[in-house]
Amino acid sequence: MKTKQIDFSKYTSVRIGGSFAVQILKDEADFAEFESMAGGAIIGGGNNLLISPVPPHLAMLSEEFDRISLSGDILSVGAATKSGKIYNFAKKQGLGGFEFLRNIPGTLGGLIKMNAGLSGASISDSLLAVRLMRGWVERERISFGYRRSGIEEPILGAEFKISRGFDVSFAADFAAKRANQPKGASFGSCFKNPPNDAAGRLIEAAGLKGCAIGGAKFSEQHANFIINFGGASFEDVIALINLAQSRVFEEFGIKLETEVVVL
Repeated sequence: MKTKQIDFSKYTSVRIGGSFAVQILKDEADFAEFESMAGGAIIGGGNNLLISPVPPHLAMLSEEFDRISLSGDILSVGAATKSGKIYNFAKKQGLGGFEFLRNIPGTLGGLIKMNAGLSGASISDSLLAVRLMRGWVERERISFGYRRSGIEEPILGAEFKISRGFDVSFAADFAAKRANQPKGASFGSCFKNPPNDAAGRLIEAAGLKGCAIGGAKFSEQHANFIINFGGASFEDVIALINLAQSRVFEEFGIKLETEVVVL
């Protein structure tokens, strides 16, 4: 079994976590071994990931899954391919539908699992099929919704039906929206927006904007961002998440659901 030692305090976007051995998945034997270890988790770019002091067995895809190619009107992408690489490829080839990926972090596997998107655009919009360990699954057979896919097994790649014509103005609009988000070590959005409302508005209305526990706080700029402003621990962030969920439910009867994946 090939492994890689990863310091999650440097690897994850929130800069929290210890150093752990991560299994590298390359072929069928690796995946079979991973599946035999119940409760394991495959990680991607670490952008919405909170690692506990005692995480489950961790694995990640090898560089074999970092690939992108265009054949006719079909774009094939490996699950370990970073969003920036997909964006740049689409821009260079003049492919529409990927403009929203500008400045959105992550790898394709994570983007699909969370059905990542911005301002109404989602990664599943032009998706044809997803390659899972059991084979290819058509988009129509996957339960995509707001920030969810329902996929609970390893994602290896995907195919997209492309449209011609990369829209530079769309890309600029998406980048501008991202530019207004808080700076610093964070997950991006911590909670999903509930129907017809915004998580940040609810957290602010509950009086938690700027609230800090240990080295973590809800941003003064946008309350749906938890910022690690200095030495935040796993426990600090979990305490803030629990506080927001309980306070918002007490005051508004709304259950906030995390975008953050806690392992």
